[in-house]
Amino acid sequence: MSDATGRQTLTAWDLEPAADYIERVQRSDGLILWYADGPADPWDHVESAMGLSVAGRTEAARRAYRWVADAQHDDGALWATYGDSEDGDGSHAGDEPRKETHRSAYVAVGIWHHYRCTGDRAFLEELWPTVQSALAFACRQQAATGEIYWTVKADGEVYEDALVSGCASIYKSLACGAAIADVLGHPEDRDRWLEARTRLGEAIRSRPDRFDRTWESKSRYAMDWFYPVLCGVLTGDRARNRLEAGMDRFLEAGLGCRCVDDEPWVTVAESCELVISLAAVGETERAREIYEWLFQWTDDDGVFWTGYQFEDGEFWPGERPTWTGAAAVLAADALSGLSPAGELFLEPVFD
Repeated sequence: MSDATGRQTLTAWDLEPAADYIERVQRSDGLILWYADGPADPWDHVESAMGLSVAGRTEAARRAYRWVADAQHDDGALWATYGDSEDGDGSHAGDEPRKETHRSAYVAVGIWHHYRCTGDRAFLEELWPTVQSALAFACRQQAATGEIYWTVKADGEVYEDALVSGCASIYKSLACGAAIADVLGHPEDRDRWLEARTRLGEAIRSRPDRFDRTWESKSRYAMDWFYPVLCGVLTGDRARNRLEAGMDRFLEAGLGCRCVDDEPWVTVAESCELVISLAAVGETERAREIYEWLFQWTDDDGVFWTGYQFEDGEFWPGERPTWTGAAAVLAADALSGLSPAGELFLEPVFD
């Protein structure tokens, strides 16, 4: 089924329930929780807002981005987690308050995505200070060797280590921020962020010694495998070779992508991001095949579970995160062009 522009619709992919669920879980102040009465975090909040934009739920998406603007600290950061049960400082109860660079910076991707979906320049201008501050925060944590440190503690102490997946996400955030700066006529910000992105990309591609230096390697996680491709750090043959090299470790035929390579657990969100990564390197048929497997992991209402434990034969954990549904919407957009932003992860924002 297509709309008046000839684009396929959410209905064609049975994704209206996913969009309905995101909007239903969204709080009145705009924050999108993982699920009702659950926690939230800025990265997944933005991903859910992106799903709303693709679904045409424009007002709900705007409320989500305005929540980011309202919650943003003076230094441009946000707490790593939020939710209904919050400490006085706004961070989610039970978590150590911290400000993670990739979670704070991802608003740039969401705002550029929303502009691509809607063409709403006035909203782009309204959220420009939020994007500018968020990326400034991330860039202040960039090491001389190019990587961007993972987090800043509540007392201001910087944790001087870096995540491959987190830095790849920031790489995309810097590109989208530069695109926004270009549209709005801020060449100094654009050039500063592109320079930071160049240094960051070089670190991810060429300096593996700068990552996972103070904790156990995260290479068992699927995100470390495909995020450099998803976010455009690797392209062409190098990207295709990286994806192919990890298929035996992470892909379960007929089920989806494992979250980690040593556990019998496929997760819908990681599978959807793998789908987009494959589409980005031209493996569209394979991407579509994997994507179609994922609709077996929905409840009776068509809302996606987190994932499936295939040795125990049960959905695990028994949660239906909003961001999982959003990832499914974004994957369908990449495969079928549901919105004008469907190529956001398929083509470079800047060469």
